[in-house]
Amino acid sequence: MNAFPLNLVLSLLGALVLHEIGHMLAARACKIRVTEAGLGWGPILLGARIQGVDYQIRLLPLGAYVRMDMDGLQRRPLSQQLFVLLAGIAVNFVLAAIAWGSLFGTLNLVLALANVFPLYQQDGWKSGMVIFRRVFGGPSPAIEWSFTISGVVMGFALVAISLFSL
Repeated sequence: MNAFPLNLVLSLLGALVLHEIGHMLAARACKIRVTEAGLGWGPILLGARIQGVDYQIRLLPLGAYVRMDMDGLQRRPLSQQLFVLLAGIAVNFVLAAIAWGSLFGTLNLVLALANVFPLYQQDGWKSGMVIFRRVFGGPSPAIEWSFTISGVVMGFALVAISLFSL
């Protein structure tokens, strides 16, 4: 039996969970309340509340997430906001370097790079929004739409490059 599919799934889930742990540890270091952390989406299969955080494993293991007090995050200095938002990417880059040449290392590198780009709701996009709002003194719909659209264009370009390089 070929172990690659199982190795791929477990490596990807591990990379995703460690990415989110990076956000969680950074949030806690900045005294931002974390309310929930989970693996997957859909109905809850297993759950536990530990030290005020609801940990959950859900039916579809298609990602991981951490929910935190976003108002608390937005009240922090810019440096702390960026520290929390970029902590997951930093974890993935470190893991990619440590596990260089392995499937786990490659998946961490891909995850980090995908999160750096300003793709909607990814860490790079969220960090860009924080910076733009600071520079412009608050939300600017025209700037935010332009930034979001540029991320969509980058996303399509990355997919096209990937498809045509096969």
